[in-house]
Amino acid sequence: MKDRLISVRNYIAQKKYKWIFKPIFFKFDPESIHDKMSAFLRFLGKFSITRKIIYFCFGYSNKVLEQNILGIHFKNPVGLSAGFDKNATLIDIVPSLGFGFTEVGSITGEPCAGNPKPRLWRLKKSKSLAIYYGLMNDGCETISKRLRKKLKGRKFDIPVGISIAKTNCQETADTAVAILDYLKTYKAFTDIGDYITINISCPNAFGGQPFTDKSKLEALFLEIMSVPKTKPIFLKISPDLSKKEIDEIINVASKFSIDGFICTNLTKNRNNKNILDKIVPEKGGISGKALGGLSDELIRYVYKKTEGKLVIIGVGGVFGAKDAYKKIKAGATLIELITGMIFEGPQLISDINLGLVKLLKADGYKNISEAVGKE
Repeated sequence: MKDRLISVRNYIAQKKYKWIFKPIFFKFDPESIHDKMSAFLRFLGKFSITRKIIYFCFGYSNKVLEQNILGIHFKNPVGLSAGFDKNATLIDIVPSLGFGFTEVGSITGEPCAGNPKPRLWRLKKSKSLAIYYGLMNDGCETISKRLRKKLKGRKFDIPVGISIAKTNCQETADTAVAILDYLKTYKAFTDIGDYITINISCPNAFGGQPFTDKSKLEALFLEIMSVPKTKPIFLKISPDLSKKEIDEIINVASKFSIDGFICTNLTKNRNNKNILDKIVPEKGGISGKALGGLSDELIRYVYKKTEGKLVIIGVGGVFGAKDAYKKIKAGATLIELITGMIFEGPQLISDINLGLVKLLKADGYKNISEAVGKE
């Protein structure tokens, strides 16, 4: 009965978003809408009553979806991907939207204004976004200080991942400088958050993606591992890598006992049959439906190469429960999204979780962990 009521609630919310809010939002500049909605969500997150109202409108829970992974308890497998909450200001409201976890950032060693505008475009036919932000954020010192003051010794309501990257500037094109930049951010968050993601795959930063190189990645990990490890570490990789590059990255990650991979970051490849729009910006990486197949392929490959021993978080093209379930059966233990929520509405998170429960039941699984890698 509960699931049926949730389904009706989500259906009504989806229709309202599709017919009323989305047509209005999509008439305006996407970055402007993102900024306004983020400000509104920050306001809602300030008060207990508004958080409860939002959860009543969008929340959903089921024991079947709960997992304990690397010592972290996840109430459901659907998380908010890094890139939406760049400065970690939405942590209070994200649980009310139904997410099981969230990843903030990417956060860099120094404050970064990002790339010049425009830097966000909607690819409506492709159900995708072209993103060229360039790691815009307030820097590790400001963000860590803000979160430390906010927490005052307590824990977040849901698991929080801290995505870190090198500052987008000419200086960090030098490998030694870039490593120190990563290290500064890593140290700033040793006591904040539940896991760390080392993002080596931003397609929009000065100097490209130097740490896909085996020797440079080893040098980075040597410095990172010189600091006592306090939480799991994930590595976020690109969908545009060759099999050889992926194999080398997996070997280095195994050598340094990295706990898992996030598959994937944005794709820069425009030769993609799933990009249906006639006009596509030359700048930036592509998210959404155009990325979905590439993400699934990389999840499948990494899962097989690591023999399922490492945790995989699947990102890219999740617009419904079937998309999420496909990634889980390919080898992902957890799922992250942003673009699907923008195109489908905020009820998508509980819709995915509700749908996953039905799919698991149909396949005879008692817990979502049983479906991982069972493609």
